[in-house]
Amino acid sequence: MHPAFSVIFLTTLIGAGQGLFLALYTAEIYSVLELLPAQDSRSFYAMGSALALLFLIGGLVASFFHLGRPERAWRSAARWRTSWLSREVIALPACMGLIFIYGVMHYVGWNPVVFATDSIQPGQLSLVVGAIATAACFTLFLCTGMIYASIRFLQEWATPLTVLNYTLLGAASGFTLATAFSAVTGAGVTTFFGAWALILTAAAFLTRGASLIRNARIKRKSSLQSAIGVRHNRIEQKAQGFMGGSFNTREFFHGKSQGFVNAVQWTFLLLVFPVPSILLGAGLGEGLSTMLVAAFALQYLGLVAERWFFFAQATHPQNLYYQTP
Repeated sequence: MHPAFSVIFLTTLIGAGQGLFLALYTAEIYSVLELLPAQDSRSFYAMGSALALLFLIGGLVASFFHLGRPERAWRSAARWRTSWLSREVIALPACMGLIFIYGVMHYVGWNPVVFATDSIQPGQLSLVVGAIATAACFTLFLCTGMIYASIRFLQEWATPLTVLNYTLLGAASGFTLATAFSAVTGAGVTTFFGAWALILTAAAFLTRGASLIRNARIKRKSSLQSAIGVRHNRIEQKAQGFMGGSFNTREFFHGKSQGFVNAVQWTFLLLVFPVPSILLGAGLGEGLSTMLVAAFALQYLGLVAERWFFFAQATHPQNLYYQTP
């Protein structure tokens, strides 16, 4: 498939934003359970929510560059009963709205107690809003992943690993961003976020590695014989049937050499997993916020390469007919 950079930035930016919010809400839950020190509402939760919203808005803006008629974007939500894309279009603004409400509540200091027990601190309204926003984040991860996992004829995508990878890679980048954010703002939860970032990065490495192994062993359901409807043991293509390119040859093939694709694969494997893990470990050990910021920056660059490879690796069955020269 031909990777569209608008979709690449959409999925990577919103993934980091969702992951950052999940990190913030996790820290609030732990502080209520008195497992972490309480953080300042304005400088930590409100600012963190604003940063998460910036990433989500950036992803939303990037998505408009993929539309032929942006003024009709609202129509994309009309098929929510059957289309995962329509569900994503609904889930994204819902997620953004809930995170906005969560951040505003902390910024203005309006956070009434809604429940209390003898064993934990009083539970405030932000915990309820955060729980709903968390559900929206995971719903958005599901919708985004299922857009691709539901396409049966693209065998590289048609697996539960697609949804799992979208979720874990987004969460890993979000917690890495939270680690850098905590270090820069001086919050006392940098080590907590860093530990979870390392765990999520390791988990994402296992599931992404599993998808690479699976895709390398795929047995194709289509063949050149089935593509053109000719049952013969030996078929050799002499020409594409076009003097120049066409929509089919541009949109369903990336146009790069196999060597380039392999280089992108090794690039993302290094930048997404070992490099940020090393920087996180060193940054946490030495207390250097610059290393933690660099860990997120490099991991995000690696995620852009990973998402390009994700699209480029998918082999559309039509390429059996419109083969490259």
